[in-house]
Amino acid sequence: MIERPTLGARLMKLLGLAVLATAILAMAFRAPDRSLESLVARWAPPPSDFIELKLPGGQTQLVHLRDEGPRTDTTPIVLLHGTASSLHTWEGWVKTLSATRRVITIDLPGFGLTGPSSVGDYSDDAYGLFLQTLLSELQISRMVLGGNSMGGAIAWQYAARHPRQVAALILVDAGGLDVPGDALPGALPIPPWRVVHELAGVFLPRPLVDRAVREVYGDPSRVSAAVVDRYFELTLREGNRAALAQRLSQRQPGRYAALLPAIQAPTLILWGGKDRLIPPAAAEVFHRAIPRSSVQMYPSLGHVPQEEDPASTVSTVSTFLHSL
Repeated sequence: MIERPTLGARLMKLLGLAVLATAILAMAFRAPDRSLESLVARWAPPPSDFIELKLPGGQTQLVHLRDEGPRTDTTPIVLLHGTASSLHTWEGWVKTLSATRRVITIDLPGFGLTGPSSVGDYSDDAYGLFLQTLLSELQISRMVLGGNSMGGAIAWQYAARHPRQVAALILVDAGGLDVPGDALPGALPIPPWRVVHELAGVFLPRPLVDRAVREVYGDPSRVSAAVVDRYFELTLREGNRAALAQRLSQRQPGRYAALLPAIQAPTLILWGGKDRLIPPAAAEVFHRAIPRSSVQMYPSLGHVPQEEDPASTVSTVSTFLHSL
């Protein structure tokens, strides 16, 4: 007579298989934090620079930035990246614009090689204060300010609050409005950041990053292995994963929408027609609210048109700048 395994034995076997599978996945996707020093050689070649910025509260914030083009330009272009991105997203634009204009790109606190905020605050207000402090340190009193996604939200809020400093504004699939998209991360419940840090601080499947990057391109085939490497490795910069969780938990979309009519600067609004994070309808909301604004839509591009097709998008920007 053949004895059949008991229910308990079956459950133990399944549990053992589950533990084994978890161990294999853990080994495959284990991705501990990486030190700043280990990332600099690849992701901060010249003209990258690092400065220690003294904040109003007395803390010091390390900042990774690039300052390119002629220093004789008295109204430089300052560009701010989006969530989970870095100053590298603007490289295509900078290559063209820096031939005749001074262009400054920045890794915002919590992202890129700048790393986590020294004050632990990732609210829009904190980013606005950071930007004001950095511009003062760089002795920039007037500029063309641009931003993509989160960086766009910081840019338009700053333009509304500091109209004398902003000669022109460029919004690229900008955030800051309460207009949910098909896959907006902030629309999902975010667990306590300590829990996220404990998990994400150890595991980060590269295929997950690959998929996330392809989601923000209108044409996923444009995403190269080098681009995925950049997003993956800079996310692993020590402290960035915990900072990302904090940023997502502190977002307040729509909070400052009433500021939009106060923007005095001529404003160019660029948008990817295939943006699945912030829908193209948001471009029209910005256009209606900002008095001196115009819109350029790119039907085949996604959430980061400046990165996906820098040649076409920077051409529009150059025309806008020449018209000022």
